[in-house]
This record gives sequence, structure tokens and C-alpha cells, in this order.
Amino acid sequence: MSPARNSFARLALLPALALLSHTSRAQATPAASPTVQASSTCTDLPHSDHPMAHLSNGAINAVVFLPDKKTGYYRGPRFDWSGVVGCLSLNGHTFFGEWFSKYDPTGNDAITGPVEEFRHPTSEIGYDDAAPGGMFVKIGVGVLKRVDDRPYKFGNAYPIMDTGKWKTKVRKNSVTFQQELHSSIGVSYIYEKVLTLDKHGNVLRLEHRLKNVGTKLIDTQVYDHDFFMLDHKQTGPSMQVRFPFTPVLDSPVDPTKAVIEDNAIKFIAPLERRGVQGYLTGYSTKVSDYDFTFEDKDLGIGVQQTSDSPINLSYFWSTPRTVCPEAYIKIHVAPGATQTWTINYRFFTK
Repeated sequence: MSPARNSFARLALLPALALLSHTSRAQATPAASPTVQASSTCTDLPHSDHPMAHLSNGAINAVVFLPDKKTGYYRGPRFDWSGVVGCLSLNGHTFFGEWFSKYDPTGNDAITGPVEEFRHPTSEIGYDDAAPGGMFVKIGVGVLKRVDDRPYKFGNAYPIMDTGKWKTKVRKNSVTFQQELHSSIGVSYIYEKVLTLDKHGNVLRLEHRLKNVGTKLIDTQVYDHDFFMLDHKQTGPSMQVRFPFTPVLDSPVDPTKAVIEDNAIKFIAPLERRGVQGYLTGYSTKVSDYDFTFEDKDLGIGVQQTSDSPINLSYFWSTPRTVCPEAYIKIHVAPGATQTWTINYRFFTK
């Protein structure tokens, strides 16, 4: 599809997507009650009785939870089970943590960033072809069961019927994840993700490789939800997200909470409950537009996120506990083909 047609299709989907996302996300927005905080060196983590890896490159320390269908930190039906970073610290500051108020390993949203979700704009792989009780596929999770005749909703608790075969290989500064899944509906794949702390900088890199070993096309999108938390500080003044373009939200920005100026969304008051959110436009098909930075000017810390792939769709979500600039990447893999993409996070402090 040409960039022009791609943009037209994306814009045509925005109203329906915004309504679906607005309804589901608003229900999931937590109140600003206290959360358990990890230490500034990631040595004292809540809910740490799950398989995990401790990584370090000498500057960054990180705790990464490992997939396990019986004892894994996250066993829900929504997000990719690999690359769940429970804590990441640099120079005494932390950038991720538990943003939610209730932990349930089988729940949809009890997960920490940067985490990824494969989600088709209107449905899921095989969902529309399945009758109630039939099977569909969620990459990074497995084979799920359709429970009724209603449209797919990413917030529903669909039963997981098959998680495929997970393999992990842990090194000092990296973890390699591989999920191999073969389904009865013609959708099969080998999905590999390598999470690496760069040896020469304050960078976490996510390298992805998806090979289609089935008989049906894999057509979906993937995004990093991020769940950024800077020292577990409440979202508010001194925080902003900067873009290389002028961001435009499809929902009006409450002027008592934030403003959009100088190519940035700037928070001007502490968020108490519902945050700033909406589908975001203003970007082009250039890879260079996938480049945004979340920072706290008072703390002097932040994170810059970039990719080698263009933005296909974008949503902005924030709560009193977390800020999430979500950039979607198009996934289109024919049988026998392979697609790769990389996302980089550069962390900085004073």
C-alpha cells in the first residue's frame, strides 16, 4: 500500500478506534493511590517471586521478567509475554515500575514497561473467522478462544488455549526470547525478541524478528505501551513529551492539565484521575518522526524512544502514575516471509 493510501486508511479508522480505545482505556484508568516502589538500584522489587533475569552494562541495571505459563510475572491474554522490564535504574533513578493498583498475573494490564501488544486495527488474527468457541491468535501470547459473538475487545479476558513453546537465553547484558507457535487455523510463526543493554551507552535495544511459518498472512500492528515512570513521581508539572513534529490529539486537551506547544505535550498540573489521552496525528511516514522524549525537567531525567520503522498509528495515554506515547508499527508478513524491526530507548540523567 502506498504512503498516501496508508495514511487515508489510518485516518478513516480513527473515529472507530478512538471510541473503542476511549471506552476501554477510561475504564482501566486507576486512581492515584500509593504503589509499592522499587529501590533506586532495582534490588528490592515488588512481586519478585517469579522467573527473572538481572542485567547490567555497568551503568544501567535492569530486572527482566521471563515468560512462564505457570509461574511467570505476566500470564494475561493482552500483552506480549517477552521483554517485561520490572525495573530499570541509571545513576540512582528508575524509569519503569508498577503503575497499577492491583496485581493479578493473569489479568490484562498488570504489567510493566516497555511492553508490547500486537493488535489489528479492527480485530485480531483469525477472530472474525472464528465462531464462539473457536480459536484466534495473539502474537506474543498464543492461541486464544473466542467466547461470544461480539466484536473483539482488547480488554476482555479471553481464555489462552496454547502458549506455544517459549525459549529464553540470558546473558550479562541481554535476554533472547523465542516463541514458536503452531495453530490449527493456519496461523503459525516463530517470534524472536532480543533485549540488550548497549555496551557503549545508556540504551536499551529491542530487536524483533517475526517469521511466518503458517499458511495464512499475518497482518496486524504492534506498539510499545511503555508505561514510563520517572522515579515513581506523580504525573504533573515539569513533565513533558517532545516530538519532532507538532502533535495533534483527536480529543480536546483539558487546559487545566496540559498544553501543546513547541512540539511537545506539557503537563501543567498534577493529574489526579483521568489523564491526557487521544489518538495522535501530525507525523509523516518518515522514520525520523518515530522519535519522542519523555522527561522531567526538575529531576533532570528522561528517556528518548526511536525506531528503524515509521509510525503507522499513534495513541497518547497518561494517568497520575504513568505516561505512554504509543507508536504503532505495521506488521505484514506473508507465508514464508520474515519481518524485522528495532526500537531503542536512551535513558539520561543530570
